[in-house]
Amino acid sequence: MNQEAPIIVGLDIGTTKIAAIAGRKNEFGKLEILGFGKAPSFGVQHGMVLNIDQTIKAIRQALENCYASNPNLEINEVYVGIAGHHIKSLQTRGDIVRNDTEAEISQKDIDQLINDQYKTVIPASDQIIDVIPQQYIVDSLQNITYPIGMSGVKVGANFHIITGDKNAIRNINRSVEKSGLKIHDLVLQPLASAAAVMCDMDFEAGVAIVDIGGGTTDLAVFYEGILKHTAVIPYGGENITNDIKNGLGVLKTQAEQMKVQFGYALADEAKSNAYITIPGLRGQSPKEISVKNLAHIIQARMSEIMDFVIYHLKQIGMDNKMLNGGIILTGGGSQLKHLIQLTEYTTGVSARIGYPNEHLASGHIDELTKPMYATCIGLILKGYNDYENDRRALEENYVKINTSYVAKEQASKAATETDNSWEDDATSVEEIQARKARERNASLKTFLDRMKTKIIDMFTEEEDAKL
Repeated sequence: MNQEAPIIVGLDIGTTKIAAIAGRKNEFGKLEILGFGKAPSFGVQHGMVLNIDQTIKAIRQALENCYASNPNLEINEVYVGIAGHHIKSLQTRGDIVRNDTEAEISQKDIDQLINDQYKTVIPASDQIIDVIPQQYIVDSLQNITYPIGMSGVKVGANFHIITGDKNAIRNINRSVEKSGLKIHDLVLQPLASAAAVMCDMDFEAGVAIVDIGGGTTDLAVFYEGILKHTAVIPYGGENITNDIKNGLGVLKTQAEQMKVQFGYALADEAKSNAYITIPGLRGQSPKEISVKNLAHIIQARMSEIMDFVIYHLKQIGMDNKMLNGGIILTGGGSQLKHLIQLTEYTTGVSARIGYPNEHLASGHIDELTKPMYATCIGLILKGYNDYENDRRALEENYVKINTSYVAKEQASKAATETDNSWEDDATSVEEIQARKARERNASLKTFLDRMKTKIIDMFTEEEDAKL
């Protein structure tokens, strides 16, 4: 195991369960699970925290179970998934004009471009959760996926902005913080699930992630490596359970148990002569439930969910020919029997179950490969993606600083050598000037000596003449 890699914890606050998973990447880039705990969720409905006290108790219970699986763990920060029908998304476009056009486009430019999008005008009751770049534009060049290192004056991008209700976000923050934890980041659940069940080929081919949770069904559509659309459908496994409870006149616990053990998403696959015996309440006679009737109830609700999926795909112009990777079903609700057949029949798109074992190392417990843990494992992967990006940015900054330092040292050395050379030249000029001055003085002295000699000779000749 790579001891230098950090331990990252994902916390999935769902309608039916709360799960905490701690993991660390090994030297092969696979995720080693170091701790796992879960607890029933009672304070959450349709992905939203409605009872903070009960949610806190459930989070603490999940953490205690996680510590029980590994007493050496120390959990302080977590990545938390967020969902709910209050989640919305919008498309925007942003641009910046760079001052230093000679320099390469850097991560700093991209960060400025993204940070500017947090100023986007949205309803006062909402808050921006995430800003996701889709495609970049550098001057006249479009459809650029990685502009860093390029040259250009104007840098722009198309963005997918995810927003949520401020109060719903506050309730999640309070529940986690009062449980003794700090939230490192909030991540939209379908994006976390996508990270756990998808590979690079899926991103390129075009897929729709349908995460069927307890309270909501989350949708994320990818095409040519770009996140095209996200949506939250306000129906999930809890709605199916309530439909069974009301339609067949049974307790909610009995409805949930029947759904899991005997439920079919396609009524044609259920046997018409098969029955389930339910114990009577308080001395009443047992009740027999037709498996066929149970399947009809489940199929009606699942068909409704798939109709929403089709609606959203049509909204963005993603017909069945463009989704070469098909529909990936994940979440606890994806375990219904014959759901793949119902999905393909309803949407006309190929479907498969997405298991979160794409990035897991060997040796983990089998339960973690179930689709219901895709979000939690995806949160850990999202944390590692942030960690690796931050480390890469630090390394790039170190190289830039080091390169700048070396360049300054070389420039300073060169300047010093130039100054010394000038001093040497100056010294040589002074010496030449001094030498010339000495020569002039010597010539003048010689001239004066000669004049003096001539004058003395003249006077001597005059004296001789007189005599």
